[in-house]
Amino acid sequence: MIKVPLVDLKATYEPIRKQIFESFEAIFDKMGLFLGENIQAFEEEFTRYCDANFGLGCSNGTDAATLAIKAFDFEPGFEVIVPSHTFFATIESVVHAGGVPVMIDIDPKTYCLDPARIVSAITAKTAAIMPVHLYGQPADMDAILRIAADRNLKVIEDAAQAHGAKYKGKTAGGLGDAAAFSFYFTKNLGAFGEAGFVTAADKDVFERMTLLRHHGHASKFEHTLIGHNMRPDELQAAILRAKLPSLDENNAKRRKVAQQYNDAFANLDVTTPFAAENVEHNYHCYVIQSDRRDELVHHLAECNIGTGVHYMTPAHYQPAVRAIAHRAMPMPVTELLCTRCLTLPCYPELSAEQIAHVIDSVRKFHV
Repeated sequence: MIKVPLVDLKATYEPIRKQIFESFEAIFDKMGLFLGENIQAFEEEFTRYCDANFGLGCSNGTDAATLAIKAFDFEPGFEVIVPSHTFFATIESVVHAGGVPVMIDIDPKTYCLDPARIVSAITAKTAAIMPVHLYGQPADMDAILRIAADRNLKVIEDAAQAHGAKYKGKTAGGLGDAAAFSFYFTKNLGAFGEAGFVTAADKDVFERMTLLRHHGHASKFEHTLIGHNMRPDELQAAILRAKLPSLDENNAKRRKVAQQYNDAFANLDVTTPFAAENVEHNYHCYVIQSDRRDELVHHLAECNIGTGVHYMTPAHYQPAVRAIAHRAMPMPVTELLCTRCLTLPCYPELSAEQIAHVIDSVRKFHV
């Protein structure tokens, strides 16, 4: 039987195997491991790719989001408005930065932060809004930026799933006051380990990010801030440099797979992903909704097809949240989606045979 894993990491590795090992050999010859040539070059390349003013590599996506928030040096007790339907690192980053997460519901079509629910969540302590470009679909940034500008709030993009996604022709990561990316190995632009990235619109914020990333180190013997060790790894930077040139092409392949699925599932009792007219979705995850989600998971497993659930339990119901200061607004959309969402394989290396097998297997379940 044809096998279709949810992700295929080896398939992403094979085309760049030779380039990676040549880069590794050069790195080991020089032993330039501390914020070396590849890190510096990738910082320039990815910042330019995002059309951002400033950019900085860091250790992982969670640290990137934490760094992006901490760089603004908000007053103690500050609040950040975030969606509850997100990977838990979004919530963790607010807490790690010393803030209080205020969780609100999502738009029923895009699954991103619903701008209509933001204003009622704002208090005198609100400092920032952190939209998540979920599954590779950019949030409604015009509406969010307008609300933020009217109230002097910062907008920090959680772009962990949005590498190369665009909003009205502008690339995710260059839309707000700052942004955070994850290069976890399953991402559209993934390392073969851990790595992250932050962007900033303002030079002072960027300089604070730089200090915080490396122990507040202003000079060889001077630490001006209590910082962190959030430095990136030179080997991972070399891998990311090898993969970045093909990101747009691979995102286009993901969109093609998604369109094939959309066409094939149009008359089935499932909800296929929505992509707003003004965005370029990168389909990091292809997420459908089904009233028979768990049965469909079992059926596809019997067909040797991998699936995922992103995310089964909303952030505001996670046990860890009970122990922290937080606020949670009503979540009818989030709570319903978490019972119905299912991620299907959608990546550039899928063969025509694998795509057909996924389509046939989903359709047979609904006959």
